[in-house]
Amino acid sequence: MPRATHRRVMSDAVATAAKATPEPATVSAVDIFIQFLIIGATSFGGGAVAYLRSSLVTKNKWLDDKSFLELFSISQSLPGLNTTNMAILSGDRMRGWPGAVAALTGVVLPGATLMTIAGILYGMHGERPLVTAGLKGVAAAASGLLLATFIQLARKTLRGWLDVVFILIAVIAVNWFHVSVLYALIGIATLATLAYRPRSSNPKPEQQPT
Repeated sequence: MPRATHRRVMSDAVATAAKATPEPATVSAVDIFIQFLIIGATSFGGGAVAYLRSSLVTKNKWLDDKSFLELFSISQSLPGLNTTNMAILSGDRMRGWPGAVAALTGVVLPGATLMTIAGILYGMHGERPLVTAGLKGVAAAASGLLLATFIQLARKTLRGWLDVVFILIAVIAVNWFHVSVLYALIGIATLATLAYRPRSSNPKPEQQPT
């Protein structure tokens, strides 16, 4: 086959493959704001992580589990609330800085409004037994949502026994030895980097017999 004809065939094949591959849907800043507004208005405490995954991964499919876990890991390593960190990171991933602003505004607005009202009401009626019982129930539900989210992510992201070891190290370091979360993450990240570093695949040259 002549070289020019071969190049034309290859170019046509690449163009056909590009047409066959669907382009990812563009997420508008308004859609991001609405979704994070709903998350901010309906999630409670640590359960916000479960709501984030349900909305971004399961419902709207704006992110996959791998991307969500990567962003969540980064948000854990940064100062501030995990929910707001996740809002900024995921909004930026989907729409750039307008998406980050929309996500942050949406997720913060309901909480800021409701907490202002709740703070006033709690100061007036916080000592009542029914209020205390209700808060304990919400805390238990948030813990259950966190556990459910962990199980769902673990099924898709854990690759072997070494990942389980890293999880156990983190739990023991933070809960038993009261190590700072930041220090625990830095230490485990260092161990994981060493454990999963690329190995040299070049075979050693055979020694020539003398």
